[in-house]
Amino acid sequence: MSTDLTFITNEKGRSLADRFSVLLGNNTRAFDCLVGYFYLSGFRRLADPLKPTEKVRILIGLSTDQPTFELLGQAKEQMLELRSHAEAKERVPGEILSELETIEDSSDVEVGVRQFVEWVKSGKLEVRVFPSAKLHAKLYIMTFVDGHIDKGRVVTGSSNFSQSGLVDNLEFNVELKNRADYDFALAKFNELWKQSVEVSETYVQTVELRSPFAQFTPHELFLKFLYEYFKAELSRSEETDPVYLPARFKKLKYQDDAVTAARRTLDEYGGVFLSDVVGLGKTYMAALLAQQLPGRTLVIAPPALLDDNNPGSWPNVFRDFRVPQARFQSAGKLDELLRQGVENYDNVFIDESHRFRTETNQTYERLAQICRGKRVILVSATPLNNHPHDILSQVKLFQNGKASTIPNVRDLEAFFSRLVKKLKGLDRQRDREEYFATVRENAREIREKVLKYLMIRRTRTEIARYYTADLAAQELRFPDVATPEPLFYQLNTHENQAFNDTIGRLAQITYARYRPLTYYKGERAEGEVVAQENLARFMKILLVKRLESSLHAFRLTLDRFIHTYEQFIAAFKNGSVFISKKHIGKIFELLEQDDVTRIQELIDADLAEELPAADFTSGFSRDINNDLSLLREIRDLWSGVKRDPKWTELATALRERDVLRSQRVILFTESKETALYLAERRF
Repeated sequence: MSTDLTFITNEKGRSLADRFSVLLGNNTRAFDCLVGYFYLSGFRRLADPLKPTEKVRILIGLSTDQPTFELLGQAKEQMLELRSHAEAKERVPGEILSELETIEDSSDVEVGVRQFVEWVKSGKLEVRVFPSAKLHAKLYIMTFVDGHIDKGRVVTGSSNFSQSGLVDNLEFNVELKNRADYDFALAKFNELWKQSVEVSETYVQTVELRSPFAQFTPHELFLKFLYEYFKAELSRSEETDPVYLPARFKKLKYQDDAVTAARRTLDEYGGVFLSDVVGLGKTYMAALLAQQLPGRTLVIAPPALLDDNNPGSWPNVFRDFRVPQARFQSAGKLDELLRQGVENYDNVFIDESHRFRTETNQTYERLAQICRGKRVILVSATPLNNHPHDILSQVKLFQNGKASTIPNVRDLEAFFSRLVKKLKGLDRQRDREEYFATVRENAREIREKVLKYLMIRRTRTEIARYYTADLAAQELRFPDVATPEPLFYQLNTHENQAFNDTIGRLAQITYARYRPLTYYKGERAEGEVVAQENLARFMKILLVKRLESSLHAFRLTLDRFIHTYEQFIAAFKNGSVFISKKHIGKIFELLEQDDVTRIQELIDADLAEELPAADFTSGFSRDINNDLSLLREIRDLWSGVKRDPKWTELATALRERDVLRSQRVILFTESKETALYLAERRF
């Protein structure tokens, strides 16, 4: 192979960039180039060899952007004439951005871009555009330092000042070494330079302010992030019609912001949790949101919150806020809703959505059917209890469990199953510390990976901190609440033994009377069996809750259990088992209202279906009789207990504590029977 360096083709070992590295360095005082196209990617290749050079001038004859390059190619390389200085300067920013937005993302590229900007600012480098003539030359002039054997060198040919021209493409360039060639080239360059348009500052401003290499302070970057994140809401707030507010209702910024965030979440994910803590006005926020959603709206809520006599009920609030086309349905009447048809609804609001955290029952299946294809708004201050599946079941009302749109959690079921496995084998009592540490870690992961995309949740402390000015302007403030102070009551030896023995026996009860179909030898629909299993679980929870509420409520509930077991066993001995399925939805509704008496009446009175006792396994007879024996034993355990230590402690506090004695006191209880019992007490 020839070693003559006169011709440079970019073949192996013969690139123009390599030749410049030899010619530049400490030999060159000035470097001038006239090219059709200049790219910062090309400058990067020569940045290091050019460091010792005192002055660099770049004169661009045509354009630098790829679309223009392609256009020229299609036009068989017809030259593009820049008609005026103004036009030339206007073109440059777009051409620069066109390159920088597609340039390789690497540290070398960034160093080269920063070097370019630094040299322009220092005056070492100037960039100009030739505006008025067809100029498609490729000319590089090197002026050597004083005392060098040559005045300078000239390279001319086909290479533009770009990565492709200097290295990648097969090019044909010639190196001219004669003094006459150097003098002619420099003189012609200086003549064109005087006619050109200065664009150095344009390059710097475009790079520093508009390109991917723009440098911002952390504060400026944060503001830019906020703008990009909320710009849809900023434009939406200008476009949407003003919402209607009742005359007595205050326009609170924290509620407006929640509604705006909820709309964004609905648009992105199809559902949202409104989960502000109790007392911040979730029902009112829901009404504000419903005003702004197109289509018909369905509200599913506990019956107590649908009562027209309750000013804060859903129907009354939606009426006050003039929400159009809204219908309200009890959570216990989903069957009726489905029979009437739900295809005309576009939005479904579900109050107390945490009640639907179990997928393995018919109520959830019906709710999922109602929600399918609709916007779903879940209203609950406590959507997550202790089990990861509490959240999964609710999220699946509007997200596909296997193919969600939540970033980085496409398979929701796999994600939550992994969290469930972490709890497997841990006993809540035996492994208490590890169990609750795992629960807390699971909750943190759910919040950070799932709920942060789907949930609006603020505390009073956060509202007070971030909405201080608005609350002050509205003359509102949250009351100062002291840290809760527990009251402890003490059982004597006999009472303590009765309590411990009761807990042990409650754990042994099978509640077979409430789930007879689990013992049935014939064929039944799976949904019927699951519904009875759920009812049995509810009845078990009911007994435990009554024991925690008051001895009075527990005794009454225990007596009802014993009575209904006795009636059921008597019918069984006569050869009949009565199955109640007609009122199962109503039973769940009454459980929410704590109407235990009515529940038992429905269970006992509904003789919709009679099955032969012979069609049930022998285990059924054993379990219902054993359950009755355990219930009677529990009643006997408390028969000798005459005092109520819990009431005694409460009465003492009400009498003797100044803060309680000097003010009106509200007592909260889950049991209506406990409330009536307390209303009759005197202290």
